[in-house]
Amino acid sequence: MTPPLVPRWLLLPAALGTLFVGLPIVAMALSVDWGSFGSLVTTDASTDALLLSLRTAVVSTLLCLVLGIPLAVVLARTTGSAATLLRSLVLVPLVIPPVVGGIALLQAFGRRGLLGETLDVLGLQVAFSTTAVVIAQTFVAMPFLVLSLEGALRTVGTRYEDVAATLGAGPTTTFRRVTIPLALPGLVSGSILAFARCLGEFGATITFAGSLQGTTRTLPLEIYLQREGDPRAAVALSLVLVAVAVLVIGLTRARRDSLAGGVQ
Repeated sequence: MTPPLVPRWLLLPAALGTLFVGLPIVAMALSVDWGSFGSLVTTDASTDALLLSLRTAVVSTLLCLVLGIPLAVVLARTTGSAATLLRSLVLVPLVIPPVVGGIALLQAFGRRGLLGETLDVLGLQVAFSTTAVVIAQTFVAMPFLVLSLEGALRTVGTRYEDVAATLGAGPTTTFRRVTIPLALPGLVSGSILAFARCLGEFGATITFAGSLQGTTRTLPLEIYLQREGDPRAAVALSLVLVAVAVLVIGLTRARRDSLAGGVQ
């Protein structure tokens, strides 16, 4: 049954859009060698890559939260040319190719980069390390969190914050007890998008972190390598990555909907 607010003519392009997105996934599932699926996805290299991807994606998402929440609040609550310039800078990773982002990170944190000598003095080797994986993932994923949270904050407006201020609440108390709870559905959505982007990151990672098994070779990198040597393993691992992403998005989306209902 068609929802009353949805024009019937939208159903056809909606169905085509669903087919466009879903058909490649179905085709991949149909081409998997299910008889040897278990052995293909449980090799040492595959297991290391999956666990590394999950660990770094979690850490990167937490880093996105630490850095992205303040950024989103500043962008949502300020206006003017400075805010516009800041927003453009934050969103740059969305529009540049990931490999360009990896090159930019090398120029900043590599041994010969802008901060390279300082990091060497401190005894820190960032490029081609697990830390580099986290930095690359955070660089490409944080804009998704910032966009979602900024949009939620602008939708909520400032009236509740103004009321809290008139009742004597300080800025920090207002932020903690009013701003964040009201924007929580947007924050959860942004976190989901950021985690999913971290999980699928490839270009910036291979450019900035390299591909060392157990250290920097995440699941997307392992899939790329297997594509050349064992296409069956590449397809099987791709399906695993899709399944993990769908599971995470489904679980967190359910949580987001429950939070949205609680706010209402």
